[in-house]
Amino acid sequence: MTDNEATDLPELPGDWQRALAVVAHPDDLEYGCAAAVASWTDAGKEVGYLLVTRGEAGIDTIAPDVCAPLREREQRASAAAVGVTTVEFLDHRDGVIEYGTALRRDIAAAIRRHRPELVVTLNHRDGWGDGPGAPRNTPDHVAVGRAVLDAASDAGNRWIFPELADQGLAPWDGVRWVAVAASGFPTHAVDAGPGLERAIESLLCHRAYIEALTDRKPEEYVREFVTETATRSAARFGGRPAVTFEVFPR
Repeated sequence: MTDNEATDLPELPGDWQRALAVVAHPDDLEYGCAAAVASWTDAGKEVGYLLVTRGEAGIDTIAPDVCAPLREREQRASAAAVGVTTVEFLDHRDGVIEYGTALRRDIAAAIRRHRPELVVTLNHRDGWGDGPGAPRNTPDHVAVGRAVLDAASDAGNRWIFPELADQGLAPWDGVRWVAVAASGFPTHAVDAGPGLERAIESLLCHRAYIEALTDRKPEEYVREFVTETATRSAARFGGRPAVTFEVFPR
């Protein structure tokens, strides 16, 4: 057992009001942390979603021009299931997202616009676990996650992307944490129990994607996935089902 596995996980800080979740594709948040989002919106917190792509390359049997609006609709329904009404898309190309200043600028602009205290993203590391044999992460997830970590700082520096101020987006240095979901190196957790059923409903909204992904009944696949994921870290969180995060304070 590693030190990482043996350490109990503290509760993610809750003394904030606004969050912005930034991920590469529709369904990333639903596979990663929808139960936590449901708990936050229940508590009256404001959560917005920013999708870097519309997921147009995500379903092999559906052409991108047909797939993009379908997946956008599924994402909006999925967000609504956990109390999120603000869903925006950046329109970078699915599957070939490039880490760089253009992506950092787009995310920094969104952070300045929404002015969150908490920024959430998905695993930015090369693998999904904490060992050498961990399944490999996708380039899109890695690029977006790393860009989010950088953009959280970029948003507060008036001399990085000064053109944003000319667009009416004043610097925002109020991000206090970046919380990375589905990391192999979690440092904090949120109780998944109260939001578990809505997290299942939220992922199930991506029905077209799930039906292309598996031959199993979508309801069975989704319930099993969300429940197993939430219980995986329960032993480190007082026996409660958990959504885990690797938290980077700022």
